[in-house]
Amino acid sequence: MSSKQVDIWTDGACKGNPGWGGWGALLRQGPHEKSLYGGEPNTTNNRMELLAVIRSLEALKRQCQVVIHTDSQYVQKGMTEWLPNWKRRNWRTADKKPVKNADLWQRLDELVQQHDVSWRWVRGHAGDPGNERADQLANLGVEQARKAAAVADSI
Repeated sequence: MSSKQVDIWTDGACKGNPGWGGWGALLRQGPHEKSLYGGEPNTTNNRMELLAVIRSLEALKRQCQVVIHTDSQYVQKGMTEWLPNWKRRNWRTADKKPVKNADLWQRLDELVQQHDVSWRWVRGHAGDPGNERADQLANLGVEQARKAAAVADSI
């Protein structure tokens, strides 16, 4: 495994839940930074939180040590606590219901196998510069999705 460490801050945003959603991520390796964002209509905040991490890991070109900074306890606990049981129960919760967003959890599970990933929860909107930037990017994703839909509707 490469010793290259990449710090990633991720965030999701949703205007309505479900509603217009956006995801954003800031990737930092040494002095290098990359910003990513996107959005979707009729989605949920949890889906956007997951998609931010997925798109970040998909953007990595080689195996890395990755530290993911997220303000989503859903994502952090899902990956560090709940995932093994979901897999053991064939993507069912303890009360035998299907795991919500299983498609995204499965994709994220595939991606983390390619890297040495650790998870750091950060308090949202509490002054962490990486988290604040990821939040801005997620909101750009919402606006991008809205504008794309408006253009499509006008054609």
